[in-house]
Amino acid sequence: MLSILLFLSSSIVTIISFKLKDLRFIAWGIYLVLLGVWLFWYESIKPSNDKIWQKDVAVLSYATQDDTLITVHNIRNFKYTTEDKYEISYYDETFDINKLDNIDFIASYWMGPNIAHTFLSFSFSDNKHLAISIEARKEVGESYSMIRGFFKDSELYYVVADERDLIGLRTNIRKNPPEHVYMYQIDAELEDKQKVFLNYIKKINELKNSPEFYNTFLTNCTTSIWKNSLVNYSNMTLNWEILVSGHTAKYLYGNSLLKTDALSFKELQKKAYINPLVDDKPIDISYSSKIRNIK
Repeated sequence: MLSILLFLSSSIVTIISFKLKDLRFIAWGIYLVLLGVWLFWYESIKPSNDKIWQKDVAVLSYATQDDTLITVHNIRNFKYTTEDKYEISYYDETFDINKLDNIDFIASYWMGPNIAHTFLSFSFSDNKHLAISIEARKEVGESYSMIRGFFKDSELYYVVADERDLIGLRTNIRKNPPEHVYMYQIDAELEDKQKVFLNYIKKINELKNSPEFYNTFLTNCTTSIWKNSLVNYSNMTLNWEILVSGHTAKYLYGNSLLKTDALSFKELQKKAYINPLVDDKPIDISYSSKIRNIK
């Protein structure tokens, strides 16, 4: 926040000075000096894992590997009464990458069709699921701000969670405003799915040792999915449908990256809407089957 105030105040003062003809060149000099000082100071700001974090992002996940077996530690599985009232719970789970079955692209809308929070969930043939959401890591007393997110305000955080936590929070718990959640299945070969999963695991481990900043434009929930997917799709360009996250599912559809069952996008979107499958139902051990409409 301080970085934003310093930048804006120095810019405003200098712009006002430009109106005074006799001080115009002095104003330019002052502006360049202030900008240089600000840039030097801004570059000195470093990300950290050692802050007083909000409880829902306080614990970092990490993974260990033994051949094809990936053990993910500290998988979040909170039991929510409300969004702000929950029982804290974590567990460890081992996943066999040879049993990776599907990758689901999740898009959650709460403020119209243009903005969505997007993340991936990995499903395995032995009925194991791992959801991973890329978010801003908030300190105690801090709320998310799109504007502050441009100015090294928050660290980058991979929420590694049980689907009952990460998706259930959005389908069943948040009501003000409610979130509308859509689940699309990625169309890819097993080897490509494994590469994306391992890329996520690699990044999770890197962030545990070398924190990075979240950025509203360059390193947010959707652009980070894009970056992790470049391991397979190096020619996938960053365009407006990725930056305007509410349209990313349609972008994936148009680039043949979703399983469509020969449906139009509107038909697929209707089928992908999972809220009705779990409305007014308990978030229990069968939650992952319910949202996939598996009887």
